[in-house]
Amino acid sequence: MSNANLGTAVVTGASTGIGALYADRLARRGYDLVLVARNGERLQAQADRLSTAYGITVHTIVADLTRDADLRRVEEVLRNDDAITLLVNNAGVGGTGPLLGSDVDKMQDMIALNVTALTRLTYAAAPGFVARGQGAFINIASIVAIAPEVLNGVYGGSKAYVVAFSQSLQHELADKGVRVQVVLPGATATDFWQIAGTPVEHLPSEIVMRAEDLVDAALAGYDQGEFATIPALEDGAKWNAYEAARRAMHPELSRTKPASRYAVAA
Repeated sequence: MSNANLGTAVVTGASTGIGALYADRLARRGYDLVLVARNGERLQAQADRLSTAYGITVHTIVADLTRDADLRRVEEVLRNDDAITLLVNNAGVGGTGPLLGSDVDKMQDMIALNVTALTRLTYAAAPGFVARGQGAFINIASIVAIAPEVLNGVYGGSKAYVVAFSQSLQHELADKGVRVQVVLPGATATDFWQIAGTPVEHLPSEIVMRAEDLVDAALAGYDQGEFATIPALEDGAKWNAYEAARRAMHPELSRTKPASRYAVAA
């Protein structure tokens, strides 16, 4: 049966892949669910399976988050349902082609989903979480957020935004009872790759993680209280060092005079 203490989790992009697995794992934990995706038939089949298997309540919202009217319908649910305690911002799209070889209209659509929709949904949920003194965001980024040379540059930029936005959220909301986790998957065996333009079968098998392993590792990181979870990274101290180096620059990023290394020779 569902656990009322956990509340309701909203998962976007929930009909397949990583989103469907998050829905399954959260249902196992006892969350009620609101599942969001474009494919209504697959979404309903997922909802029926989860409600039967785990005895939880599952609602579905058929929505294309790149369409303003659909996005605003989901925002309304996030604003008005006080039972919502977790938002998994999973919906996204990628690209594998070179920046200058890509259709700029498709790049704009990518930004609309990966950046604009994620931002608006977070803004819709955050005030309620703060008012209730509890809630959590799990934002799905990508390793390209810190390795933008690997794939399409707009995709990398959109996921770097997710990391930066999550860092700001954590800074602002941590003392208000709201948790933030950002997940940076590497290559994962889902239909993401086919849609992005490079079938997963074309990738070296040694770099591709099973989607089930990815989600289970990400939730283990969540349970351990991690802010940033990179499921493939063996030594978590490397992320800590990366973050420490970034923070070490803070005192020197804005000053009245240029650094001495930029002094103009007399």
